[in-house]
Parts: sequence; structure tokens; C-alpha cells
Amino acid sequence: MPIITNDINLVADSLMQHDVAAIPTETVYGLAGNIFSEKAIRRIYEVKQRPLFNPLIVHIHDVSEMEKVASAIPPLAQALAEKFWPGPLTLLLPKKDSVPDLITAGKDTVAVRVPNHPVTLSLLQQLPFPLAAPSANPFGSISPTTAEHVASYFKDEFPYILDGGACKKGIESTIIGFNEDGAIIYRYGSLAIEEIENITGPLQEYIRNEENPDAPGMLLRHYAPATTTILSSDIKKSIAENTGRKIGLMLFRDTYTNGQVTVVETLSASGSMEEAASNLYAAMHRLDHHQLDIIIAERFPDKGLGRSINDRLQRATHP
Repeated sequence: MPIITNDINLVADSLMQHDVAAIPTETVYGLAGNIFSEKAIRRIYEVKQRPLFNPLIVHIHDVSEMEKVASAIPPLAQALAEKFWPGPLTLLLPKKDSVPDLITAGKDTVAVRVPNHPVTLSLLQQLPFPLAAPSANPFGSISPTTAEHVASYFKDEFPYILDGGACKKGIESTIIGFNEDGAIIYRYGSLAIEEIENITGPLQEYIRNEENPDAPGMLLRHYAPATTTILSSDIKKSIAENTGRKIGLMLFRDTYTNGQVTVVETLSASGSMEEAASNLYAAMHRLDHHQLDIIIAERFPDKGLGRSINDRLQRATHP
């Protein structure tokens, strides 16, 4: 099992030696490596069992670092970076030739962000290179929001997990790209699109491509528990349809008392979308360890962060 540590210098030294390490961000824990080390990047793909056609996000420590990995940065991208970085926003930009094709899955664009976590910002400031860091979990499974989640997934595939506590945002970054007509939403995430549209105007919807995705985290089946999971707009009906099965519920703000239900996870008793997003993956992890027959997840109101939560639930329940 990787060693969980608070020692930033220890992890920095390991990354300098072309190792990979799990690092905290405000969204989820990432499995990080030097973007210029083919050994490290190939190791990320191997450890995660991630297909090579699925690009990675590059993490930098400041807006000023963007020009080191991206070229011809659109003014709209610059405005978004200055407004929301550090933060859970990833920008899809034309890449510099120096960025390896292995990072971008052969695309001419690179996904970039500045994470809003003091531990990882400190780490990035110590390193002479940016870090590529997809989520620190086996491909397709529930993303980790604590160091312990990461440790539960891996044995000795890499040496260190840098502990930064529980992730505050709890779901991945929002991904925005650009064309001549403005900004495009590639992935819903921890930054609500209403906030982005205050700067960009209405966002264009990306047409998903399963075989050759243009951005990270685009596949239909993703973020999924091992337990069969369904998304429901009518919890009582879904329980009735699964009579005789061991049921777990994941609800927005309500609780539920029913002899057929084994366990209930309420994501926010106060009805806070932000709290629900923060608790989403941790609740999935707990439910997945109850040896249930089925998890029934409640569909959220489709606005604000509710869109992002529904996006994750739809992918967790996709066959």
C-alpha cells in the first residue's frame, strides 16, 4: 500500500525521480507525474488502467504558467483563468509543441488548470515542471476524495499519497473549450456553468465522442460503484420495483424509513448543492462497501451544481 504522508519534500523528490504520486486537490485526489517524463506518464496510464486515447489534465501553480504549456490563448480563456484560478475550472487550449502527445492523446489541445489546494500548490511551486494528474482511482471507478480512498484502491503501484485531508469540492473540475463562436462546455463539474456564463455568455454544448474524446473525463460510463446503481426521479416507485433486494439509497436532502432499505446516505440535510457535491463520492464509497444488491440514487434539480451531480450519477449508472 502506498505510504500516506504530509511531507511535501518527500513527494517532490519522488516526482523528480520519475515516480508517480497521489496528490490532493479541492475536487478529487489525482495520480500525478511530470508531464515531460514519458516513464511517469506511461506509469499513470498503467496504474489507472486508463486507455491511451483519454487525455490528461495538466496542473500548474499560477495563471502566469499557462503560456508555458498553451499557445494562442483566447482572450475569453484568459478572462476565465484570471477570474476562477486557482479553482475547479479546466481550460482546453491549443498546446505548445513542447507538451508531449502522450499527455493530450495526440490532440493539438491541452487541458490545463490551477488547483485550489494549498498543499498541492506548494508542491507545484517546488517542482520545475507541471504535473499531469487524472483522478487517483482505477479507470471508471468512484473518484477518491480522501487519502484513504486512494490507499484502498492500490497496493504497491506507487510510493506515496500526499495527504491534504478531505477534498472540499468533491467532484471534478468543469472543462471549458473554445472556438470562433465562443466557449464550449465539455464537462460539468464543481464550478456551476451559470458562473461561467456570466463571463462567456451562453455556452455551447460539446457533442460527445466515445471513441476519440477531445477532453478528459468524457466517457459515458465513469465514476461508477461496483454495486449496480440506478438513477431515480421517484424513490418510492424504485424501491417497490426492487422488492426483496438489499437496497441502499443516496438522497439529496431527505431521509427515508422503510423496512426494505438497508442504508440511507443523505448528501445535504440543509439542501445545499455545494455540500451535496462535496459528499457525493464519499457517500458512494460507503454504500459500495455495504454489500448491497442495488443503490438507488435520487436525481437532483437540474440547475447549478445539480447539473454536475446529475452528470456524475448518470455516468455512474450507465450500463
